Amino acid sequence: MDMGLVNMAVNFKQATNMNDISTAVLAKALDTGRDMGQNVVEMLDSAAMERSVNPAVGSNFDMSV
Repeated sequence: MDMGLVNMAVNFKQATNMNDISTAVLAKALDTGRDMGQNVVEMLDSAAMERSVNPAVGSNFDMSV
């Protein structure tokens, strides 16, 4: 077997492995981003619920110096 062919096969396998790893990392990043977005929406929903129960809370800020 020609050494050039062997090197090409090894390089192809390494490139395939790197592609698989990159895809896995991207999938994890997308999952993390989706989870963070859901948490932000939940926080906004809970803040809106608090305003509906106590509309005056947090709407005014009195400060004297």
